[in-house]
Amino acid sequence: MRRFVKESSLSLFFGAIFVAALAGQAFSGWHQFNDAQLAANLGLVSFGRYLTSADFVADVAENWQSEYLQFLLYIAATVWFLQKGSPESKEPGKGGLESDEDQKVGEHARPDSPAWARAGGARTLVFSWSLTGVMGLIFLGSWFAQSLGGWAAFNETRLQRLQDPLAWGQYVTNADFWSRTLQNWQSEFLAVGSMAVLSIYLRQRGSPESKPVGEPHASTGTDE
Repeated sequence: MRRFVKESSLSLFFGAIFVAALAGQAFSGWHQFNDAQLAANLGLVSFGRYLTSADFVADVAENWQSEYLQFLLYIAATVWFLQKGSPESKEPGKGGLESDEDQKVGEHARPDSPAWARAGGARTLVFSWSLTGVMGLIFLGSWFAQSLGGWAAFNETRLQRLQDPLAWGQYVTNADFWSRTLQNWQSEFLAVGSMAVLSIYLRQRGSPESKPVGEPHASTGTDE
């Protein structure tokens, strides 16, 4: 158990703070929701009912979809786009999907390579794109959940104002949906771009996301 904790400490750490943050969001969101209910002369809702409400689903999914979009685009973009001096970029001149030898697939695979990397054909192709594939599916699922939750919450507000509800197709082209969506996307894109550029000139000793402290600014990716 001690060995497992040590070897999985990064995922365990982020898993723990994720659960803590989600619980905190749920609890504070519940109080905020009931404050709004009181202000509108509506009844209070229980914590359990709030957790299944459209408001909570929309708020959670809204953040998830933007995070997964961020990493999906970053993983895909770093295949072709380069940033000289950034440890987040491949070395200059190495943009693209790279050769089978570089990627250790097919006849170039090692004995301990994953089975689908050694298999060749369709299985190797699928495995070669599995990370972006899964990230993309999670993004689309989160985006769809956000649209459904946001649609239901938006229509609840419209009904309270004695306005006609919108169809789902109308909501996903509505300014409310895109305002909520784009305010998350722009912050994610700024953070990723800042990481790529700031890591050229700044360092964090001991972090694999940073170049060694004494590495020249112009050193890119895995340059020695």
